[in-house]
Amino acid sequence: MREQVEKAFRESISVKEQFVAEYVDTIIEVSRLIADTFNRGNKVLLFGNGGSSSDACHIAAEFVNRFQIDRPALPAIALNTDVAVLTSIANDYGYSEIFARQMKALAQEGDVVIAISTSGSSPNVLKAVQVAKRKRLKTVAFTGATGDELASQCDYVFAVQSRNTPRVQETHITLGHVLCQMVEEILFETFRKK
Repeated sequence: MREQVEKAFRESISVKEQFVAEYVDTIIEVSRLIADTFNRGNKVLLFGNGGSSSDACHIAAEFVNRFQIDRPALPAIALNTDVAVLTSIANDYGYSEIFARQMKALAQEGDVVIAISTSGSSPNVLKAVQVAKRKRLKTVAFTGATGDELASQCDYVFAVQSRNTPRVQETHITLGHVLCQMVEEILFETFRKK
């Protein structure tokens, strides 16, 4: 059992090391994009299913509350949190519309969308990205090695090169934390001067 535990941690570390080597410049670019979005008074909209839903909630909470420093609240909404909205849309329009319908209602020009799908093929995630593109929003994909469908529709892509869902999700939440950290570092001086 000890060997299995150590192997899981080694795999997670290896996937993350490969990921950061490939995406460090994109992480910096997206950090600046999100910081600029908040600075203009716009918001970040996040969504996903299952574990990706939890990641969307987690990242939104870090922006709205705080990550590592005391600073003003930053506007971020996880579209998978309102049970009444989700179930009414699913009941009336179908599960594939749960994020797209909210995107139509809540997204405004200048907002940024973070679509999280390990497989990259979740119909409800793809439909929401299509709405975001029609609204001319910047879109960011968090996906895995098989996420070509989602990746092809987004402006910025973070595709973890693993087919192991837990390793992909572990990398996604680390990415979310790093983006929160970088955004705080970019904006901290701006907020202190206000």
